[in-house]
Amino acid sequence: MAPSVEKQIRAAHSSLTQKISTRGTPAAELGNAYGELGKLLKAADYPDAAETCFRRAQTLVSDDLRWPYYLAHIYRDRGDLAQSRTEFERALVLKPDDVATLFWLGEVALAQGQPDQAEPKYARALSLQPNSLSARFGLGRTALAKQDYQKAVSYLEEVLKLDPEAGGAQYPLGLAYNGLGDSKKAELHLRQRQEHPILPADPLMVDLEELLESPQAYESRGIRALNRKDWTEAAVLFRRGLELAPSSAALHHRLGTALYMQGDQSGAETEFERAVRESADYSPAQYSLGVLLQDKGRHAEAIDHFSEALRSRSAYHEARLRLATSLRRTGRAKEALDHYDQLLAADAGLTEARLGAAVALVQLGRYQEARDRFAEGMKRYPDQFVFAHGLARLLASAPDDRVRNGAEAIRLVEGQLQKEQRSLDLGETMAMALADLGRYQQAAALQRDLITGAQRGNVPQVAARLAKNLALYEKGQPCRTPWAEDEMP
Repeated sequence: MAPSVEKQIRAAHSSLTQKISTRGTPAAELGNAYGELGKLLKAADYPDAAETCFRRAQTLVSDDLRWPYYLAHIYRDRGDLAQSRTEFERALVLKPDDVATLFWLGEVALAQGQPDQAEPKYARALSLQPNSLSARFGLGRTALAKQDYQKAVSYLEEVLKLDPEAGGAQYPLGLAYNGLGDSKKAELHLRQRQEHPILPADPLMVDLEELLESPQAYESRGIRALNRKDWTEAAVLFRRGLELAPSSAALHHRLGTALYMQGDQSGAETEFERAVRESADYSPAQYSLGVLLQDKGRHAEAIDHFSEALRSRSAYHEARLRLATSLRRTGRAKEALDHYDQLLAADAGLTEARLGAAVALVQLGRYQEARDRFAEGMKRYPDQFVFAHGLARLLASAPDDRVRNGAEAIRLVEGQLQKEQRSLDLGETMAMALADLGRYQQAAALQRDLITGAQRGNVPQVAARLAKNLALYEKGQPCRTPWAEDEMP
């Protein structure tokens, strides 16, 4: 174990030994010494030794909530749900209004397949803490287990309304909508599945997690700060962890993430680079460095890092998706298409991969296949503007006469204008479609308006690109380039 943790445990053990050997040590003092050593052992992942200490502490100080509470978690982690439930119930007797204990009793009952016994525990927790996400989450899953799908939807939708980032609610909500027969909403939420538990505020467990002076403990505390979006505190904690473990790739990566979120891209890049130097097969750092380089337009370097991430973890879908994007940006559309198709074979619901594949086909000059991919995406995801717009752009300007259809492009653009705000991209597509139909004066007039908008928006590079097509329309020529290289989706 880390030398700093070893020192802590030796000190606690020495203190306990001294109290045991001193005649007349009060029971409460001795019990607390057993409990403090047990906390360190539990935090250091020695549950059997911790259990012995907590048992002694509970015998000596029977009215201290901490010892049955920690024992309950040890048994739950071990899979002994009956014993865990017994200890949580003992803790609840000592503090009947403890929301965390009520929540965990509900969790254990639910895990035992007893939703009727879980429900009152979650309901009591919610009555004590009306804004509790965890209690609503528990009640939603309880209703789901009882096949009361409407009630499950109600509770789980409330969770997401209170916190849209509570990703753990997505999967059970998808199952609830599936139970109601709403396959569209079910697919939407199931696609957003995240393994993020929605837990109550739990001061006793936080106290346990913050006990150790170890790299792992500082990393855990830093991650909690990241989850709270407290980037400054997270950076401080990761640095303290690095003082104990300077070569930790994970801590350098975490620190880089905190610095990036603070807006310090240079500092983030330095930490990501240090992480991959310390451990080339640490895929999260390779991925993060690749993302940072990709955002700077350094695609060739980004490709190297995404490829390294995939060598260490072949199922790293996010890295494969980013790799495909950088491959497209460097003219390697065929390789990109292969990666997009691998992603879609693994998960047909990856809309970014479906869009990327269609664009790669455009780059390869395979316009009929690209048209079909855009059309399929539009059918699958009618609420996602990018597919309809991509199809319209292709129909308005594809070099392939078998694909081009200016009238249909105008219909698609007009349909989008009813749903979306006007944009330069949409206006550019409309001008292309008008020109394809030989309506050059209208196309040129619209293009001039777009150029004025780009100039007012202080995007001179867009204005310059729009001017090239304006020159075509003024000569009575259509555009046959769906996207310039610098505007590829």
